[in-house]
Amino acid sequence: MMGLEEEIEDLREEISNTPYNKSTEQHIGRLKAKLAEKKETLERRQSSSGGSSGYAVEKTGDATVALVGFPSVGKSSLLNALTNADSEVGEYEFTTLNVEPGMLKYRGANIQLLDVPGLIEGAAGGRGDGKQVLSVIRTADLVVFLLSVFEIDQYERLRRELYENKIRLDTSPPNLSITKTHKGGLNVTTADDVSLGEDTITDVLRQHGFVNAEVTIRGDLTIDELIDGVMDNRVYLPSLVTVNKVDLIEPGYKETVDENLREVGVDPEQAVFISADAERGLDALKDRLWEELGLIRVYMDKPGRGVDYDEPLVLMEGNNTLDDALERLGGTLDERFRFARVTGPSAKHDEQQIGRDHELADEDVLRVVARK
Repeated sequence: MMGLEEEIEDLREEISNTPYNKSTEQHIGRLKAKLAEKKETLERRQSSSGGSSGYAVEKTGDATVALVGFPSVGKSSLLNALTNADSEVGEYEFTTLNVEPGMLKYRGANIQLLDVPGLIEGAAGGRGDGKQVLSVIRTADLVVFLLSVFEIDQYERLRRELYENKIRLDTSPPNLSITKTHKGGLNVTTADDVSLGEDTITDVLRQHGFVNAEVTIRGDLTIDELIDGVMDNRVYLPSLVTVNKVDLIEPGYKETVDENLREVGVDPEQAVFISADAERGLDALKDRLWEELGLIRVYMDKPGRGVDYDEPLVLMEGNNTLDDALERLGGTLDERFRFARVTGPSAKHDEQQIGRDHELADEDVLRVVARK
């Protein structure tokens, strides 16, 4: 068993000791591809040797948010302030070793908040409860980093943990397609702006077991992004930074905090400052959650009962067509569907009749007419 872990360590060392330039690009590509494969093998071994496969947290509600932070940054306090969850709040490390779900009801939507146990470094390598914790984050729609106002540098460590566990934040999957063929070797077509050499690309593909394939790459990408695309098991999520305990700082210290945020690559204007204990800044946080999740309320006009403004149908940007709405409404509506009319921001005029691919907007009023 040690053999594989030592090989991984050796590869990491060789990569970090090799200066990256045009002449070493191909070599580094091979090393990184090898490293990715070996990490995958180690992971499979660990999970088949009876390691637990992760907490099963059932996704409920209209969207799921994972609260990520080190122990004692105030996640439990925040969860209690935002939801009806009652998690044991203790001022010592590791009070939340189970994932605590709480439900935030906001603008008619149910947003599930998961207080993920404090990550510790090495989580992705299976230390602590890290592996299970990270598997929960992968199912979320949004990652919210909760940092203490005094320990902004934790951000980099948390992001690194997620990265090591195949979670890519605030970026989209690389634009690449691979179609296996029966013969002809690897045929690579790249857009003009791709700076990786063709030899590097084919070496990475071979390392991952591709012998004959048509490969198309659009858009410039790094070796790591190329490997991500080839492995095709990464999760891409948006994230938001929240800074807690602002009630404990002197007014003048805010400039230092802003500076610390910039140092770790966070725009202070984009961060949300709160105090979970003093319940400050929570409305601003709820607004940002709504915005980042891209939630859309659709009010249903129910036959004979009028418009239900209390419990809207909640959809997410990207999954907001009439078809998506019918799926969310469930039952036999999909088969019985005749036509639909919409009034509101997405309609050209009131009572516009719409097709299944029509994209609904926030606060549309929708009437679905179905066969009995």
